[in-house]
Order: sequence, then structure tokens, then C-alpha cells
Amino acid sequence: MKTQLTTQPTSAPTLEMIDPRTLTVDVNVRKDAALTPEFVASIKEHGVIEPVIAHRKDNGDGTTTVHVLMGQRRTCGAVEANAALIPVMVVASPEEAERITTQVVENVQRSALTDADEADAFHQLSLLGVSAAQIAKKTGRAKTQVEGALKAKKSTAGEAALSKGLSIEEALVLAEFEGDEDATEELESVIADEPEMLAHAAQQLRDRRTREQARVELLAELAAAGTTVVDHASYGYYPTDENVRPSGLLRSDGERATDDDANAVFVDSNYYGEVFAVPVVTGWKDLGFTLRHAATSSAPSGPMTDEQKADRRTLIANNKAMVSATTVRRDFVRSLLAKKQAPKGWQQFTAYALTHHPVVASGYKGDVAATMAGAKIEGKETWGWNPLRDHVAKTTTRPEVSLIALVCAGFEETIAKDSWRSPSASHLTYLTQLVTWGYTPSEVEQIILDSANKTTEPDEDTEDTEHGETFEEVHADEEEMIAEEYATE
Repeated sequence: MKTQLTTQPTSAPTLEMIDPRTLTVDVNVRKDAALTPEFVASIKEHGVIEPVIAHRKDNGDGTTTVHVLMGQRRTCGAVEANAALIPVMVVASPEEAERITTQVVENVQRSALTDADEADAFHQLSLLGVSAAQIAKKTGRAKTQVEGALKAKKSTAGEAALSKGLSIEEALVLAEFEGDEDATEELESVIADEPEMLAHAAQQLRDRRTREQARVELLAELAAAGTTVVDHASYGYYPTDENVRPSGLLRSDGERATDDDANAVFVDSNYYGEVFAVPVVTGWKDLGFTLRHAATSSAPSGPMTDEQKADRRTLIANNKAMVSATTVRRDFVRSLLAKKQAPKGWQQFTAYALTHHPVVASGYKGDVAATMAGAKIEGKETWGWNPLRDHVAKTTTRPEVSLIALVCAGFEETIAKDSWRSPSASHLTYLTQLVTWGYTPSEVEQIILDSANKTTEPDEDTEDTEHGETFEEVHADEEEMIAEEYATE
């Protein structure tokens, strides 16, 4: 826009009528002035009713110009409407950081800024040396939201996402996986088709990346040590198996083979991202070993059918998805309890949980509950260690948060990676309440919720073992090892 040379600067607020075409609109936190035909028509008919806020700036040559502080939309609308004069309240010049902060607050109150606008404002403030905590305090935004916006702005992928109109949360996730084309493509598809599932999709990708990174590191260690690594291993049910675990072999003297007999390893992993080397004997026939199980009735009768293979793939995929969902679910509870007000209906929820699912009070893990409650965990884990107990002893405010966290952590201990296979009443109670509070369940958690429509007689208080693992979880690895035999055929 044009600028107008004006008279003497002023310190006391004065109301003046000024030609809007002569006002200077600086870089503003709102990139889109959102000039609708209705808004412009209103100005044509009624004029600008509420004064624009501006300040005079010394140009250094004895002249000044009037710069808009608040009212960019009204100014642009007045220009569009060919208004001759508009009311302008001229005030003292603020500091640049204060100007941006004031614009953020004013625009949030009047018409919500886009996430891109807010991120730009936070970025401008950070460049002026304002910390994330100070930005959050001045603008009324959560510190985590400010930090997320700043982090997204530092990434090319995050910046691009914001410019496309995506939210700060979506931009932050895309920034996290910048450079990973497959992950980015998958995330963009989720954002386009099922944005409510983004948290689950992102966590599954994180867990997948963690497992793969751990595998790469272990393979590098084994290569450096000169260890032979094979790409598959069996339990010795078939004579055609080339690589067999020692537990499936007999030595030439008839004794069972041990790990000391292994001459290679197979790199395996579990659902929790743990990667490990499994000892195997490769070329066992030439070394004089025989199969332990080849002639026993316990040996599988034949290769897996296509249906069995599909069931196995579903089992593995759902178990991995359930592990990822656990992280998302607990993060949701933590964020929920970090709000100023406890979630609606928490009293009934906790009372029902303690009376109908008493295992939640005795089986919860203190570190999980403490994290959910937002407590700072100090000290190392020892026998009887319970950071939630320490937190409650030190904190007298908001005891309901600790109680809700305790109950939620107790429910968490009843959920195993394969709970989708045999949902219990406790699972339904917990997940249903979280959904009521705004949680979006993953597809595998939805299987549990859908089981409410089926006729079941769950026994939630006897299903759990000492550490909250179901019978299926305790033996899942063994079942998978047997199933793996079929998969190699």
C-alpha cells in the first residue's frame, strides 16, 4: 500500500479520520485478510465503525508515516470499498515483539487465525529473542503448541505443510519424517482420508523405524565381529531345513545341542522393538547333527495353508499395532490430565472402576501412572518403587488427577498386545471411557470396542498374570516360533 507523510508524532492516543489508502500495513500475523463480499459491502454501507489502531513512525527525515497495529482487515476492506476516511486511533509506538503479540491476541479474539498464521507469528517472536515459554504466556497458547509450531517452521516439510493449510500437529508429524518418502506418502494419505488416525499412523511408523534401526545396528555389530548371519532359521521339523536352532538338534552322541554348538545367528525381533541374535547351526547335516523333532508326533503335518498364512500376518500386524496404540493411548491420557479441568464424569468412572474392576487399583504401574499425571519421575527403579506415591505425598493440589491416572494405569496393565483376540469387560470399560473423553481408537482397538456387540462372558479379574500379561501373551512368542516353521515352507 501507499504511505502518507503525516505531521508531528504523538504519544497520547488521538482519534483521527485518515484515508485508508495512506495507511501502511506492515508484515502481519494474518496473511489472509479474509475480505468477503459481505464484509466489503458492510463497509460501503456503514463505514468502518470500530477504529483501526495505529502508530506514527519517524522516517528519519523529519516526516512520519502511520502504521496499522490492529485492524488490517478493516483497513484493506475500506480500501476495497473506496472509503474516503476511516477512524484511526493513533497510539504510542510499541516494541516489535509487543506489536506481534498484540496482533495474535486480537486476531484470536476476533476471528481465529490459521495455524500457519500462528506459526508465523511465533516464529517472528522467536527471531526477536522471545522464548517459547514467554510466547505461550503472552498469547495464551500452550507451551507445547508453541514449541511444536517453532519446530515445524524449522523444517522444509513442516513449512510446506503449513503453507498448504495443514494444522501445526500435522505439519510437525510430516517434519518428523522428512526425507522418508514412503512414510511421508503414507502420512499424507492418512491426513487426506482419515486425519483422526494420524497419531496412530505416526506412532506405528515410529515403532517400525525403531525396530529397523535396531536391526541395522545389530547387523553392523555382528559384521564387525565376523559373525555369520543367516536370513532364516527353523526349529528342525523338516530335513530340508538348512539353518536350525540348537534346541531342535541332537549331537552325534545323542545329547541335545546347546547354544555353544551354534556357528551362526539369525536376527529376530519382537513386537516391542527389541532386536536380538538367535543362535543357529547352519550346515548341521555335514556337522553330524540330527533333528530332535523329525520323527515325533508333535511335528507339524505340513506347510501352512494360504488361510493360515493370512491369519498369521493379521496376528503379527495387529499385535504390532496394539503396541503402537498403547503409546498413543497413554499420551492421550497424559494430555487430557494436563488440562486445567479434570475430564467430565471422572468421579463416576473412577468409582465404577474401583468397584467393578478392583484389579486396576492393585495392578497399576507407578511410573505409568506418574507419567500420566504429569509428575516428574526421580530416582531409579528399585523394589517397591512407585513415583506416583511419591508425587501424591509431595503434591496437595488436584488430587483427582493422580486418582484418574492411577485407575487408567491400572486398566493399561490389563491390556496386552493380543487383547484384541479376547477382549474383557475391563478393556471395554476403559476404551469406551477414553472415547467418551475424545480419544480416537486405532483399528485394532476398535476390534475390542466392537466386541461389546457380541455375546461374551469375560472374566477380567482372572485373565491377568503377575505382570499384567495374559496367557496368550506369555505364550505368544512360542506360538509364533512354531508358526514360523510353516511360513518357511
